[in-house]
Amino acid sequence: MKIAAVRSALPPHFYDQETLVARLEEEWKVRHFNSARLRKLHENVLVGGRHLALPIEEYASLDSFGKSNDAWIGTALDLGGQAINDAIETARVPRDRIGALFTVSVTGLAVPSIDARLMNRIDLPRSIKRVPIFGLGCVAGAAGTARAADYVKAYPDQAAILLSVELCSLTLQREDLSIPNLIASGLFGDGAAALVICGETLAQEISAPGPEVVASASVTYPDSERVMGWDITERGFGIVLSATVPEVVREHLRHDTDAFLADQRLTLEDIESFVCHPGGPKVLMAMQQALDLEEEALELTWRSLREVGNLSSTSVLMVLEQTMAERRPTSGSLGLMLAMGPGFCSELVLLRW
Repeated sequence: MKIAAVRSALPPHFYDQETLVARLEEEWKVRHFNSARLRKLHENVLVGGRHLALPIEEYASLDSFGKSNDAWIGTALDLGGQAINDAIETARVPRDRIGALFTVSVTGLAVPSIDARLMNRIDLPRSIKRVPIFGLGCVAGAAGTARAADYVKAYPDQAAILLSVELCSLTLQREDLSIPNLIASGLFGDGAAALVICGETLAQEISAPGPEVVASASVTYPDSERVMGWDITERGFGIVLSATVPEVVREHLRHDTDAFLADQRLTLEDIESFVCHPGGPKVLMAMQQALDLEEEALELTWRSLREVGNLSSTSVLMVLEQTMAERRPTSGSLGLMLAMGPGFCSELVLLRW
């Protein structure tokens, strides 16, 4: 089970953080909002700029959940189609060998689902098995990789595609001046990524460049439903983001990682590289502390956070893409893909490069 390609697609509308803060100040000033607090929160997330699904001036017209969701569908189809086509071309996988399409998102809704609508836009087998997954949030990039690997393990002569599309800007609640919503307004960005993974037989045929997915594990923590997620109302998606997320990481991640690796007769010392979701500065610091890592071990994750923000499930796939292109680990070495998200839960994926 080898990953043949990962390709991302970002909206063309990029704005630096100063421009975004200024726009939000203008939006919220009529409510006598403390702009100094907003600026401080945006500075603390260490994001330099973000891509938005729409030109910034068009957001004022999104005055209902329906309008925001319609914008999500249109942009998700454009970015999703681009990411899938780019990933297939990069992987050089025959399209008639693609057996499954897994689609993950937590920032919009569609029935027929995005994967079904994409079938009318891009050249994919009509018999492809479609698996739309909603609700996993930030963990879905890693979890989707694991589920796609499970599929090609059962069908070694086929490939599977994982598509992540997250358009976080379209969920912003402009009437909500809570600290979680203000943090979200500075942290989350928009983008998509597609991953192609091949079963053993097909991977050998096309000489898939790797890495191999060796094993995976999922862990859900009890009584943690209010740590992260959405409150979904007639206005759309209202952020649930507890200040305890770093504490949950420090409390659980090392134990879960050690247990997962022990099942593979490994320890953390056997892991050369890490592909982690950029949840935010405090979450990344908690990951480093929990796993006793130097900051350099997560350099690409920190860079992704600075350059485009947190793209929910898309981010970890972008970090994997950058790792494959720029910092490819030693051949034969082991890597660990990590993400955490609503549930509250963790997903761990063992890679062999």
